[in-house]
Amino acid sequence: MDKFKKNWQIQHNWQLLFPFMGIVGLIYAAYKLSTLFLNEFHVLFSSLITLVLFIILLKLTLWIFKKLEHKWKVVYRWEMIRIFIVFAITGSSSVFVGKPIMAFIGITKENLNTFVYWFLYIIIGLIFYQLLLVFFGWLFGQFQFFWEFEKKMLRKFGLKRLID
Repeated sequence: MDKFKKNWQIQHNWQLLFPFMGIVGLIYAAYKLSTLFLNEFHVLFSSLITLVLFIILLKLTLWIFKKLEHKWKVVYRWEMIRIFIVFAITGSSSVFVGKPIMAFIGITKENLNTFVYWFLYIIIGLIFYQLLLVFFGWLFGQFQFFWEFEKKMLRKFGLKRLID
């Protein structure tokens, strides 16, 4: 455990919450992927596939950490896990927020062209993604990181005057 704490620069035991949440999230993602592909197989086989997918996702995540470690300005390595958790929660939340907003406005697949519906769905999801990203970043104690990330994103969208 000391080696793990040293590797992730963890000074306090409460910071172990974020690696734990990351591992639980990866296990859940591996499980959902295995059930997506193998919904009618034996439990043992599905568990094996879940384990293999978990290992693949873990290796991919650690590889991404190494690539982003020098690009993202964080004080401790464990904060990168917190940032990934914020991105995951924000992406999922923007999808869940988008559907009721579309229904409230009265936009459905039945009363609109499919292409137009999905285009509007993506635009509405993107708008709420921007708002939720800063909110969840604040909630997880990474407001400054996500505010700078948001400003970069808005500049790329050509909306520089909104942040000045």
